Amino acid sequence: MDIPVTASEQSVRLERFFATRVRPVADRWVARGVQLRAIRRFADSGGLQRLPRGSKVWTANYGHVRGTWVQATGASVTNGIQLHFHGGGFVFGSPRSHRSLALVMSRRTGRPVFLPNYRRAPEHPYPAAADDCLTVYRRLLDRGIPAGKIVVSGDSAGGHLTACLLADVKRHGLPMPSHAVFFSPWLDLSGELAAARDLVHRDPFVAPRAIQNCRRAYLGDRDPRAERPSVLTADKSGWPPSLIQVGDTECLLDDARRLADSLRAAEIPVELQEWPGQVHVFQAFSNYVPEGRQAIRYVAEFLADVPSVG
Repeated sequence: MDIPVTASEQSVRLERFFATRVRPVADRWVARGVQLRAIRRFADSGGLQRLPRGSKVWTANYGHVRGTWVQATGASVTNGIQLHFHGGGFVFGSPRSHRSLALVMSRRTGRPVFLPNYRRAPEHPYPAAADDCLTVYRRLLDRGIPAGKIVVSGDSAGGHLTACLLADVKRHGLPMPSHAVFFSPWLDLSGELAAARDLVHRDPFVAPRAIQNCRRAYLGDRDPRAERPSVLTADKSGWPPSLIQVGDTECLLDDARRLADSLRAAEIPVELQEWPGQVHVFQAFSNYVPEGRQAIRYVAEFLADVPSVG
């Protein structure tokens, strides 16, 4: 599947909406108090819509971590499962906010998707979220799901949790999942790459100031360049084939490029896709922008046929 050369009319309108209505708010937003509670409620409201008939949603516990399974009609665990870590800057987002995206992925890949309800900052700072993701992966293995049947994925801050999990899996000598998928990953927790990119092209959605607020809520005074949170410098030998999708309007564009470079250096099959005119985690807007639907179809193709290094 070829990536479009130009953005669709719907994507242009979506970018304009975010640039004029969302980015000004993001520039002033802080990850605490009334503003944090408001964005949590707003994000979770996306999960209030009724899912199509035949879809299945149920909760399960893996160790101390509760989460939500989302399974589209026709999807089956015999095809494998997808473990997806939701975004939200480590401070908002939940299985509820991401269940529509999970359903679309399940429909396309034929796999049930599990969304862990990992602990969020600032109430539960680092390493709570990363530890929860590792706990879920261990428990899935303990329950007899082969690593080769597991796909791990994440969007935004969930992309960092995905990379952190892969580094943890290697560090602990666990079997690797079959594939990894990253949607608009936030990987440089210092926020320096995002701030520099935003000066080149102003992100219509994500504000570097908001990134810094989320970093402080998650890491506190910890060094973002320490071994575990510094996923861009982690040893990536043995990581699974990876797909990275990012919009070219994003201040996180260089995060995605750095990840791809580090995977290539480790000789891991990786495909980096830079989608023209797309905003942060545009796949979540697949009900509106055709590129979102195309991107998720590409994920399904990637999981069915591992791409070559490039």
